[in-house]
Parts: sequence; structure tokens; C-alpha cells
Amino acid sequence: MKPKIIRADEQESLKRAADVIKRGGIVVYPTETFYGIGADATNEKAVKKIFQIKRRDEHMPILLIIGDEKMLFSVVKDVPEPAFKLIKRFWPGPLTIIFHAKETVIPLLHSYTGKIGVRLSGNYIARQLSLLSEVPITGTSANISGSPPCRKPQEVADQLPDVDLILDAGCLNSELPTTVVDVTETPFRIIRKGVISEKEISKCLGEVLYA
Repeated sequence: MKPKIIRADEQESLKRAADVIKRGGIVVYPTETFYGIGADATNEKAVKKIFQIKRRDEHMPILLIIGDEKMLFSVVKDVPEPAFKLIKRFWPGPLTIIFHAKETVIPLLHSYTGKIGVRLSGNYIARQLSLLSEVPITGTSANISGSPPCRKPQEVADQLPDVDLILDAGCLNSELPTTVVDVTETPFRIIRKGVISEKEISKCLGEVLYA
């Protein structure tokens, strides 16, 4: 059975999707790059569903999408001063930042490393979905692990028939993933190159980062 696909650009659709997440369900939604697969990041059963649906190895962490900057402090222990520069410059936007996770964060999300990736997405729908759900949501790409990221709702439906709902925002045209920076080390380190270049990040911080 294929999942339900509804338009993403209507407030009622977002409320419906948020209700699914609050009930422990799985929603696919657009981000600034590719489609993401979202669940309540505070619900361990829902998080485990994400790993099962994606056939994802449990040693591979999953980043979180937050609805606003205030939500960041519900999942991270601290925000180093230079990280505030990155947040001010690039959030909302395609930058995932890795912080030390609070003890309350489900260990499966960070693969028991104590570090969690977080992004305030540049996509309005992604942010609203988190805000309306009143929790951080998972932000991993909506595809079988190891397969190319999905750009179209129908691609998601074909690959992931077990999700509950897909928010259709049309074809997403990004060629690059989000950039990932680890701020738990000094100097900070670029974990994944993406939309935001190493040069832009280094300029923001006034220092050279390690890739």
C-alpha cells in the first residue's frame, strides 16, 4: 500500500502532518536540499521505525530538524561561542551543526557517540512541521540507505511505501547536500561538504577548518 501524498503548501496539510508525528507516525517532507523523513525525535519507538523503513545501520546517526533556535537548547548541552557565529550567519539554512548531545537525547539518534547533528532548516515547511509537532524531528534523507536522495514525492512513495504521509512540494532541484560542521572539536571540522562552502564557513569563523 502506497502512502498518502498531500500538498505541502497548505496550513491544514502541515497540521495534519504534525498530528501524524505526534501520534508516532512517519512523515516525508521537503527540505532545502532533498526530501527528508520525519518522526518525533523524542519518541524512541518512532525513531526505531525510521531505521527500519530506511534499512539504516544503527551505527549511522540521524540529524535533527528544529523549528526555531530556542528548540536547540532542548537537545544540546552547550553552544560554543564560535558556533553562535555560524548560527547567526547561516541559520535558517543548509548547515547542519554537530554539538554535544544532552543526556535526554535518544542514544540511537547519535549512535551512542554523545554528539548530535542539528539544523534550523532553510525550508519553511520543515521548520513549521517541527514547530507544529512541538518537538525536534528527524532530518535524515527520505530514501533507502545507500540509494540516491529522493527529489520527487513519487520517488519516495516507490522507495518507502511504509511511511504514513508525504508532503508534496514538487521536484526539489538541489544537487548538493547540506554542509555538516562539527563544533565539538577545536578547530572545528567539516564533516561533509555541501551547499555552504568551506571558504564561506572559514570566513565566518575567521579561521581555517579541517575537512
